[in-house]
Order: sequence, then structure tokens, then C-alpha cells
Amino acid sequence: MEKPRMPHSGHNQHLCYLVNLGFQQRRPAEYRSLIKEPKFICKKCGRAAAKAKNLCNPAKL
Repeated sequence: MEKPRMPHSGHNQHLCYLVNLGFQQRRPAEYRSLIKEPKFICKKCGRAAAKAKNLCNPAKL
């Protein structure tokens, strides 16, 4: 079976990908650390994160 391809580099760290995998349910403390005190919002999905690297299309809040 072929490994799934990411739409762009670093996507495996993005909230949209992690949420689809159930990361927020399996590792709630780590998920909270990604979204605590958000400084960026994704222009694509609307999620907010503390670091730009966790979003596909980040913009400063």
C-alpha cells in the first residue's frame, strides 16, 4: 500500500491534518499546547494556533 501524499511540505504538523487523525482525542494535552494562546489563524480552515507552522495558510491574529 502506498503511503498517503501530503498536499504540501509540513502538512503532517498542521491542525487540519491532526484533527482528521483524531489527535485532539488521543493526545488532548499536546493538542491544547498547540492551540493555547493562539497568535495565528488559518485563512483556509479558520483554526487558530500558537505557531504558524501548525496551519496551512497562517495569518497573524
